[in-house]
Amino acid sequence: MQLENFYGENSGKIHFTRKQASDFAKQIAGDFNPIHDEDAKRFCVPGDLLFALLLKKYGISQQMRITFAGMVSDGIALHFNDTGGNNIAIVDDKEKEYLNLAHSGETSRNTTLINNLICRYVEFSGQTFPHILVPLMKEHNVMINPARPLVIYESMVIDIDNLNIEQPELALSDSTLEVNGKRGSVCLMFNLLSNGNVIGKGEKNMVLSGLREYDEARVQQLVNDYDAQKSAATR
Repeated sequence: MQLENFYGENSGKIHFTRKQASDFAKQIAGDFNPIHDEDAKRFCVPGDLLFALLLKKYGISQQMRITFAGMVSDGIALHFNDTGGNNIAIVDDKEKEYLNLAHSGETSRNTTLINNLICRYVEFSGQTFPHILVPLMKEHNVMINPARPLVIYESMVIDIDNLNIEQPELALSDSTLEVNGKRGSVCLMFNLLSNGNVIGKGEKNMVLSGLREYDEARVQQLVNDYDAQKSAATR
């Protein structure tokens, strides 16, 4: 994967066009969330693209917690705020924070490991809808608003016991949904594996909004629309 194809950099500032961010979501992550469409009214750069840039620049630490603090739109100039401690932030020219990384433990700058972890994670992340979310919503008798299916990335955690690897794999270990009125908190837990052995774990946390009572027909239409969009984008 040529990550340079999905962002621009000028005078130490990083920026994204809608096409770059949308192409990353669809071509790399397999993420067809409408919020990443080029013509989306409420457009957002994929959080996984920001995560990938962090790993490329700073490497992989044994313990990493990433918190997403704001939605990045196209044209916003961003830079890394690294104070030399255990926290790194992605901020704009007004120092508004969009992402924060807290890291500890050993750090690897092995480019093969970094590239493979990025690819495996975004592939895993792109399976969230419909494969994981739909069964969760059905179990809890709720669904997102089909007219505005908003799923927001909140945070992620990765803990790796051993960085002396190059071909990590990710496998879902559990998933939960906590409903609070019209909002829901989703946690996807996963294991990191190397040669079939568990060498770490992690979780991805998201927020669902506009929840309403589950309707099988409307959910199926949402899935059909998603599949049609995916099929059109991959022709």
